[in-house]
Amino acid sequence: MRFLLILPLGLALAACGTPQERCVYRETRDLRTVDSLIATSQLNLSRGYAMEDKVIYEPVWENCGDRFRRNKKTGEVVAVAPRLCLETRPRTISRPKAIDLAAEARLLASLQAKRTELARAAQASVSQCKAQYPE
Repeated sequence: MRFLLILPLGLALAACGTPQERCVYRETRDLRTVDSLIATSQLNLSRGYAMEDKVIYEPVWENCGDRFRRNKKTGEVVAVAPRLCLETRPRTISRPKAIDLAAEARLLASLQAKRTELARAAQASVSQCKAQYPE
């Protein structure tokens, strides 16, 4: 339900920005992704382990059913005692995970090389966006 309330706000914000900004954002998406992966890899190397997200499901008691009902005979709305139902809710936890530090260092070097390549390509794309959509 919250998603339906937040969706229009997200769409309205996505519509914000000039065509040039949207073009630059679109053309640098891969570069931002690789930057995020580089930061994660550097953090893993500095602490010596990775953090793994795991979803667990926990039972939670919640109110369910109607709190008010209409009396069939009189048509009057009357309050009823709350009813509890056992629901299962997901919860994400982070746990440390052992990693091969040499493999992580190789991954970081590979990502940094890819970043250089993407930055070069993004620079040309951003210039093209600025030429296509001058402000």
